[in-house]
Amino acid sequence: MRRLFIFWRQGGRDLKLLWRALRHPDRPAWLLPAAVLLAFFALDPANFALPLLGGIDDLVILPLALRALSRALPRHLREPTS
Repeated sequence: MRRLFIFWRQGGRDLKLLWRALRHPDRPAWLLPAAVLLAFFALDPANFALPLLGGIDDLVILPLALRALSRALPRHLREPTS
């Protein structure tokens, strides 16, 4: 259970990183469409129609997708600004 909590916590950090990268003027061109697709993936109607699969989707797959997207960012956007 502790690993799952750490996993979700990292997802929150990745979400903050992506939000900061979206507002950055030097963001890659692919970032905005990827973020929109990720948002549509999170709000998929199947999440509401099939609650069990929607829960698995939101608790496991979505944080993994956030992590992959944040790791694909250029280094200057991944590093915290001082």
